[in-house]
Amino acid sequence: MKTSFDLLVLLVFLFIGVTINAQMRNGGMNRFGRQTSAIPQAQSPPPEPEKLTAAEYVEKEMPKLIEVMELDPFEEAIVRSVLVSSVQKRMELKILNLDPQKMKEEVEKIKAKQDADLKAGLPEEKFQTYLELLDNPTKTTRKKKKAKRKKKAD
Repeated sequence: MKTSFDLLVLLVFLFIGVTINAQMRNGGMNRFGRQTSAIPQAQSPPPEPEKLTAAEYVEKEMPKLIEVMELDPFEEAIVRSVLVSSVQKRMELKILNLDPQKMKEEVEKIKAKQDADLKAGLPEEKFQTYLELLDNPTKTTRKKKKAKRKKKAD
């Protein structure tokens, strides 16, 4: 009699355990007993990058230019003002959404004016360094770093 009663109690607990487990899975509960939503959660869109002004953009790039081109404060002011002006014009062009051919022509005009202004305001060797930096930004900075390392070794 006792064994049949133990078997009956065991079966009841087993049945209750299976029922609770099934309800938790199908009833929106996860394995920790927390309620889960049947509606899938939408991924939040990645935050948009900050819109930098022309001055902020140039200010961000100036330390690299100053280091590579070895600018004095007067030359630094010239480069900064010319770059802020040209970056501002390019941003305005981007807002206008011109057709690609017209956009290319306008950007080339802005670049030509920028180069002419920098050539007029900088010594020739620093202007050439600037052009090299535009053509190959990594190579110019590496040359400068290697030169500094050699100076430290001596």
